[in-house]
Amino acid sequence: MTELKTPAALPANPRFSSGPCAKIPQYSLDMLADAPLGRSHRAAVGKAKLKEAIDLTREILNVPADYRIGIVPASDTGAVEMALWSLLGARPVEMLAWESFGEGWVTDVVKQLKLDAVVRKAPYGQIVDFAEVDFDKDVVFTWNGTTSGCRLPNGDAIPADRAGLTICDATSAAFAMDLPYDKLDVVTFSWQKVLGGEGAHGMLILSPRAVERLESYVPAWPLPKIFRLTAKGKLIEGIFAGETINTPSMLANEDYLVALKWAKSVGGLQGLIARCEANAKVVWDFCAARPWIENLAETAEIASTTSVCLKFTDPRITDGAAFAKNVAKRLEKAGAGLDLGAYRDAPAGLRIWCGATVETADVAALMPWIEWAFEAEIAALTA
Repeated sequence: MTELKTPAALPANPRFSSGPCAKIPQYSLDMLADAPLGRSHRAAVGKAKLKEAIDLTREILNVPADYRIGIVPASDTGAVEMALWSLLGARPVEMLAWESFGEGWVTDVVKQLKLDAVVRKAPYGQIVDFAEVDFDKDVVFTWNGTTSGCRLPNGDAIPADRAGLTICDATSAAFAMDLPYDKLDVVTFSWQKVLGGEGAHGMLILSPRAVERLESYVPAWPLPKIFRLTAKGKLIEGIFAGETINTPSMLANEDYLVALKWAKSVGGLQGLIARCEANAKVVWDFCAARPWIENLAETAEIASTTSVCLKFTDPRITDGAAFAKNVAKRLEKAGAGLDLGAYRDAPAGLRIWCGATVETADVAALMPWIEWAFEAEIAALTA
């Protein structure tokens, strides 16, 4: 067997995990020196830091002034669960799913809250047809399927005069895609995705319509303290001004502030979107030039610019899962790419995080290594 020639250079940063994601370029722990460690999050300095995080989030994401933004526990999962348990049940519900996290929200609503929801699903590689959705109902969906690499291209199908609420899990879309807030009543995400923040903290964004629902509707089920957004029928406004429900990490908050300030330095939301699109294009162009690998997304319109999911299509591959796993192992062993395996519930393949904190040069440097690992595994398969 002819020895394969290894690529000339490795990515400077081989971290392509889809969460927690790569830190900002030139990141250093020294950047966190201003964190008020050992201080109460309820002290003036703590509340000021948390409010600064909320204010910068609003500024960079262009969140409308009358929308509330709160820092909540348990990452994006916690933020979504707060919305589901606090808001649903007042109207009929439609659940939309095209990947594993969307499937998880279906399970919570149907099996835990026991609501008789309409469930619309699309297979991996596709998204639900939004033209068929009844927006007079409350509708729950992910904007970008982190485990499928398929996203909603825009909010055009969501009517402005809808009667129901739209609850959007945007954890791998926020800071990477232009979300139409006039079409979204609840938006959630975590710090650990596009800006490469630390885990365990979620963000909850509420429209005035969502606040009205919270203040006028009491769910039939008991709410744990950690989910409660109202007291005596009124929104707890402090949650949306830096007074968190439970104790946040001031170190993680400082890390988020560092990332937010970096985001401003690269052009804010539009700069972040451009970085993601440039990264994804490198992968798309690579796939377009090779017959043995494709984007899992079936059309370019719905292809994610952050969690880019790929599948191997070479007919010589008989065990797709084993093949993809071995390719990922080769890449990790070579130091070319870490955490590149597809999500456990997704079709076999690779998943390359192309979020804004990843440098385009590193994505470009990874591509020859993917080809090298593919050819090495094919050679081993056919030897």
